[in-house]
Amino acid sequence: MTETLKHECGIAMIRLLKPLEYYHQKYGSYLYALNKLYLLMEKQHNRGQEGAGLACVKLSSQPGEEYIFRERAMGTNAIHEIFANVHAQIGQYREDITQESPFVGELYMGHLRYSTTGKSGISYVHPFLRRNNWKSRNLSLCGNFNLTNVDEVFNSIVSDGQHPRIYSDTFIMLEQIGHELDQENQRLYDRYKCEGFQGRELTSKIEENIDMVRVLKRASEIWDGGYVICGMTGSGDSFAFRDPHGIRPAFYYTDDEVVVVASERPVIQTVMNVPMDKVCELEPGNGILVNKQGEVSVTEIQEPLNYSACSFERIYFSRGSDADIYQERKQLGRLLCEPILKAVNYDLRHTVFSFIPNTAEVAFYGLLEGMDQYLDTVKKQKLLSYKGNVPESDLEEILRMKVRSEKVAIKDIKLRTFIAEGNTRNDLATHVYDVTYGTIEPKIDNLVVIDDSIVRGTTLKQSIIKILDRLQPKKIVIVSSSPQIRYPDCYGIDMSRMGEFIAFKAAVELLKEQEREDILQDVYLKSKAQQHLPKEQIVNYVREIYAPFTQEDISKQIARMLTPKGTHAEVELVFQTLEGLHAAIPNHSGDWYFSGNYPTPGGNRLVNNAFINFMEGADEKRSV
Repeated sequence: MTETLKHECGIAMIRLLKPLEYYHQKYGSYLYALNKLYLLMEKQHNRGQEGAGLACVKLSSQPGEEYIFRERAMGTNAIHEIFANVHAQIGQYREDITQESPFVGELYMGHLRYSTTGKSGISYVHPFLRRNNWKSRNLSLCGNFNLTNVDEVFNSIVSDGQHPRIYSDTFIMLEQIGHELDQENQRLYDRYKCEGFQGRELTSKIEENIDMVRVLKRASEIWDGGYVICGMTGSGDSFAFRDPHGIRPAFYYTDDEVVVVASERPVIQTVMNVPMDKVCELEPGNGILVNKQGEVSVTEIQEPLNYSACSFERIYFSRGSDADIYQERKQLGRLLCEPILKAVNYDLRHTVFSFIPNTAEVAFYGLLEGMDQYLDTVKKQKLLSYKGNVPESDLEEILRMKVRSEKVAIKDIKLRTFIAEGNTRNDLATHVYDVTYGTIEPKIDNLVVIDDSIVRGTTLKQSIIKILDRLQPKKIVIVSSSPQIRYPDCYGIDMSRMGEFIAFKAAVELLKEQEREDILQDVYLKSKAQQHLPKEQIVNYVREIYAPFTQEDISKQIARMLTPKGTHAEVELVFQTLEGLHAAIPNHSGDWYFSGNYPTPGGNRLVNNAFINFMEGADEKRSV
């Protein structure tokens, strides 16, 4: 992707199922779980580079000793920083690391953060911690989520008499789950107190019988959004819980030694050295829970709803080393062959194929495979036309036919944020990428370059098209392996403003050119009229803006808008279709940013408010 998007966070959790001495004897260290957590986080560093944190629970601590440890840091170097600090506290370079050392425990939780709400600072870095003098009332929480109905959840806990300190979905979820955990503790306290238990014995009975399914079920009843929540209590209960629509991803592995949870499957495969079929996907609405005694269960917490796993995960965000994702991305490229052939008038002899580094590389391989298959068909037809009598010169010409591919675009520099002046910054932006000279026959060859998605188009206009035009191709075809991004996201991707989407801008320009701006006003009035309705009653009228146009109409308008002045080559854009998306990625149907089909009511409210903000000139970062 030429324009980096902030997106889903990453989670990692490890629960040891045997005494610490077991791992010391077998693996030679009390830090077995901590070292695995480090690897799980490092191999998911793509999921969050604004901050990172970890938390640890020690089950063997005595009264007067700490049993919950936490370390957090900001910045792209956060993973290294937090583990360096942890090892410094443990005393890594001494020989007396014991079970009593800080951060040496049975339960670990790690988090990598990208902010998609504009809120930053160390206080927003997960894991969050809710303290109490009773171990079973302590709660640490981290997650990959965005709630669309923070206001409802906030009002709900305020009506219960609570006083949240910060208006943020993370803080509010922490307080909400914490409140239900308090209620569960009180329920068990009253029960066992009546049965005659008291003191340490009473406390043990409570810790051994916490019903985390009950806690999570009650807390999550009104949540609207996409989420994977991980948590652990001071007494040793732990859980990972996925939203009922399956919007955000979660995978787990368990054996007789350990339970591991992470956002991505190949990460667990690599770190634990296990085959793909041993790593399970956490099903929508389900939680994997481990109690204080180390008993593991996978349980339905909320009834699964319309399955809407995020397709953007597969296109761009997740690691391409996943076996299924790799094939899906190749298929996205392969399915674009026909419209690309049409764009270059089926002239493969004078067409060079390339890609925007680096996330579009796999789709590029699929595209080449598709083009090879097409060319094989052409060769076969030519050979059959000779009916067995092929002149040697013609045969050599047919055998020389091949798909031409080159690494044309090279990411050369990173534009630093201190370069802020408008014209100067724009001029320097043209040098973010460089080209490989001599790969194109000037004025004769077409150049096809594939990217995995086009959101704003800024880099295309300011850099990519300009530098490709230096090669003097006859035609430049920019290809997106994903469909046109038309609608904002509210489940964890940093795309919340209507005015930032080049597809939306193109549709608006087309309406203006055709003097049909009344459609914009009509959609605005209908959106405004439902602004204060319950989210369940809100309709996505923004779709009506795109309705008068075909995908090709909008693609042509985008090409006109993104082609810089002075460009000599003809520029055309080709986008994946929705049908192609679902054919390539059949098991991840969440496509709301392309189709406007939001899986939860809060999504319709988001797009409603985003369009109102656009029309009123108040295109805020987020309005849910």
